[in-house]
Amino acid sequence: MLPRTTERSPLTQPTAADVVLQFVNTHPAGPHRLTERFESAQTMHAWLLENAMTSQTTRVTEADAATARELRGALITVLLAHSGDKDVTPEVLTQAEEHLRDAASRYPLVTVISASGASLVTAQTGVHGLFGTVLANATELAQAGVWDRLRACRHQPCHFCFFDRTRNSSAVYCGPKCGSRASMRAYRQRKKDLAATTPT
Repeated sequence: MLPRTTERSPLTQPTAADVVLQFVNTHPAGPHRLTERFESAQTMHAWLLENAMTSQTTRVTEADAATARELRGALITVLLAHSGDKDVTPEVLTQAEEHLRDAASRYPLVTVISASGASLVTAQTGVHGLFGTVLANATELAQAGVWDRLRACRHQPCHFCFFDRTRNSSAVYCGPKCGSRASMRAYRQRKKDLAATTPT
């Protein structure tokens, strides 16, 4: 296990969370009107350049973009599980976790030890280095005891990912708008179910 080098308030969003969220929130997210950033090699390369994660000469392939979408999808499934999303069945979660284990074997990490502590860093460069960096930061969050605070909004079709800063770790929606929409949808469904079971 990695030793904790600093103590953080549970309400403070760690830098490691920024890295993971930056990666997973590249998907089209409902009310946030985000565009798909990993649709193709070209759009992924543009995203990498915008975030100073690569150079003009770095080669990004269509296979890289597909791998990024798959890794992102597995992570979002886990973050939805953190939010208690009922659509994430044990079978779905197991598949996502198996994918992440496979990714960890393909994008290995190395331990860097110093007088102040230890950290995990990617053993690769380029696009594969990006995947390793995301996994390293997820590991850091788990070691800090705040991995379950990284969540995906339960409201369909949003699934925008966020860090839960609430003191009682109760946030399951990315904001009040999605929370209100989800409540209204549940209310309408209850009315529909009641009407279906009420004799005419």
